[in-house]
Amino acid sequence: MKNKNLYNVKLPAFRMASKKCSYCALGLFAGLFSSYKVNAQMVNNGDVKVDNNTILSIYMDYENASSGKFINDGEVYVFQNWKNEGVVGYNTAANGKTFFIGEQDQILEGGQPSGFQNIIFNNLNSPIPFHLATTFSVNKEADFKKGIVDADDYDGLVVFNENAVHKNTGDQSFVDGKVQKKGQKMFEFPVGDGQFYRPSVHAANSSVNNLYTTQYFNKNSGNQYPHTSKESGIQLINDKEYWEVRQNEGDEKIVLSLTLDTDTTPSDFFTQTSGTELAIVRWDETTSKWVREGGVLSNEITGETYSHLLTGPVKGYGIFTMAIVTKKNTDKDDLIVYNAITPNGDGINDSFHIEGINKYPENKVEIYNRWGVKVYEANSYNETDVMFRGYSDGRVTINRGDKLPTGTYFYILSYKKENKMVEKSGYLYINNQ
Repeated sequence: MKNKNLYNVKLPAFRMASKKCSYCALGLFAGLFSSYKVNAQMVNNGDVKVDNNTILSIYMDYENASSGKFINDGEVYVFQNWKNEGVVGYNTAANGKTFFIGEQDQILEGGQPSGFQNIIFNNLNSPIPFHLATTFSVNKEADFKKGIVDADDYDGLVVFNENAVHKNTGDQSFVDGKVQKKGQKMFEFPVGDGQFYRPSVHAANSSVNNLYTTQYFNKNSGNQYPHTSKESGIQLINDKEYWEVRQNEGDEKIVLSLTLDTDTTPSDFFTQTSGTELAIVRWDETTSKWVREGGVLSNEITGETYSHLLTGPVKGYGIFTMAIVTKKNTDKDDLIVYNAITPNGDGINDSFHIEGINKYPENKVEIYNRWGVKVYEANSYNETDVMFRGYSDGRVTINRGDKLPTGTYFYILSYKKENKMVEKSGYLYINNQ
C-alpha cells in the first residue's frame, strides 16, 4: 500500500470496555487527522481488546503490526484499508462482529491471517470494492451484504471453519477467488467470477478433519484442459465455465453439486435429446483427459441466482464442469424403478419400489436431497422389508424418524449382476402433503 504521507500512531496496550459509542478510541484518534487531505495510517504495536457491548470505529488505514494483538468481542467498523502482520482474533464464547464498510475500495492485506467471529462486507463504492490479499477466516457467519470480494487477483483466501455459515450471497456479493471449508457439514461455497454468483455445493460427510478449497471460473477450461481429450460418450463439454475443487486434507470422496444458469451456462445444456443427458465431468490428471463422473439434473429451482443443480458422487478432485453425454445403456426390462412415492399409509405408492431388485440381493440404495445431503442408505434393499418409506434413517444431518418434506430427491442404486457392479441413478419425487 503506497501512502505519500504516513501517520504512524503507536498504540500501547489498552482495553475497550466502555458502553456502546460510535466514536471510541481509534475512531477518536482518526478524527484528529480528519482535516488533513492525506491517506493517514494507524499502526498498533500493542494489545487492543474490544469487549462485548463496545463499538470501535476505525476511520483511517489500520495496520496491526507484528507485535500487535487485536481481539474483537464487540463491534468493530473498518472504513479504510486493513493490514495484519500480528494476531487478529476473538474469544469463541463471545459474538464479536467486524464490519468492512464504506464508500471507497478497501485493500485487505497482511502477512498473517485475520480471524473473525462474524464478518460483514458492506461497501457501496463499486461492484468489486474488496481487494483481498491475505487470508480471512470466519468462525460463525459471513454476511455478504454488498460488494464482491476479489481474492483471485490478489491471491487471497476466505476460510470457513466447521460451524461457519454465510448469507446474502448473490450476483453482487460473493468471493471471486478461493474459498476453503473445514469439517464435515454440508456447505455451499460462496464463489463466483466477474459479476456472477455460481456456487458449488458439497454434501455432508463423516470427518471433521476434511478440508476442501473451491474456486469458480467464468471462462473456457479447454484452453488448459483440451476438450478434445475425453472419454468416449462425452459429446460436448461446457466451454463457458468450470470449477476447481481440491481436497487439502482427508481421504473421503464427496457428493458434488454444480450450478447451472442461463447467464453463464451454454443454452445447449438446457435442452436434451432422448439419447443424451447431462453429467459432471472431471479432468483426470493421471490420464490427461476428461472423464465422466455422472450426476442427476434437478428440476428448475426458484429463489436462487441459479436455475438448476447437477448433483452426483465424484471419484476424484481437480477441475470440474458439466458435459452433454450419451445415455448409458440400461436393462430397462430387468429392473423397474417407480420414482414417486406418497407415504400416507393408504397402501398405494407408500414406499420406493424397485421391481426385480430381489434378484440382486448384493445391492445398495442411497437417497439424497437436492443439496446432496444423504437422507437414506440401505444394503440388501428388497421388495418387502428393507424399503424407503419417506423417512430419514438418521444419517448425517437429518434426524432419524423425521418425515422428509415434499420435494425432489435423487437416488443411486448399485447392484451386482453377472460378477460386475451396475449403477443407476435418477430422481425420486416424495409427496408428503
